[in-house]
Amino acid sequence: MGIKTYNPYTPSRRNMTGSDFSEITKTTPEKALLVSLKKNAGRNNQGKITVRHQGGGNRKKYRVIDFKRNSKDGIPATVLGIEYDPNRSANIALICYADGEKSYILAPQGLTDGMKVMNGEHAEAKVGNCLPLSLIPVGAQVHNIELYPGKGGQLVRSAGNAAQLMAKEGKYATLRLPSGEMRMVPIQCRATIGVVGNGDHNLIKVGKAGRKRHMGIRPTVRGSVMNPNDHPHGGGEGKTGIGRPGPCTPWGKPALGLKTRKKNKQSNKLIVRRRNGKAIS
Repeated sequence: MGIKTYNPYTPSRRNMTGSDFSEITKTTPEKALLVSLKKNAGRNNQGKITVRHQGGGNRKKYRVIDFKRNSKDGIPATVLGIEYDPNRSANIALICYADGEKSYILAPQGLTDGMKVMNGEHAEAKVGNCLPLSLIPVGAQVHNIELYPGKGGQLVRSAGNAAQLMAKEGKYATLRLPSGEMRMVPIQCRATIGVVGNGDHNLIKVGKAGRKRHMGIRPTVRGSVMNPNDHPHGGGEGKTGIGRPGPCTPWGKPALGLKTRKKNKQSNKLIVRRRNGKAIS
């Protein structure tokens, strides 16, 4: 998918780019696979803000994606169209199984209308097919990877990403994730062959504040321009330093470089190498 630019008839248009949607072949979603989304603007059941900078935004409906792909093993499915999904950076593909059931899957790079995809142990190791890691050849690029057998894909789901299957040994397969982390995953877990489509998504320049509001993202105010009672960085006459050894969150916790992963986390033993290149301790 390419990137389109605009004629600079306003200052914001000059720096704005967008997707040309060249991969999209189907413009209207499947009604049976739509679910209404309730807006909560980052608030919990008490009305208190628990996630800042959320609110407003265009109306959108959730597309029910089949991340598990385990209910129709061995039944071939035909790709009916590639669609835009407002809830994620990747595009989605509408597929129809031989028995007539339709579902959405993440659209990998190279998947086009009319192609056949299949799930399960009898599926061939080709783009769009979902099968256990034990049957995928070493060196293959995969996405939508399960962490626990049968739970559904949790890893590598955003646009342009892929993990590489590095080794298979005993009960575990070793994957190199897009972050650079090397991690072991149970070998019965399923993954989909290929790279997630819409790889140019990261090149889009928003261009103006209003477009960010359409996405449901509210403004972020710097702590250094607040008052001392609102933020640890606030206060002082004019532009001043933060007055602390390092930057803090609004609640006084260290903001940069602090490791928040628990030392005794159960899954630590499955991480071979962290994304910073160091072995986990």
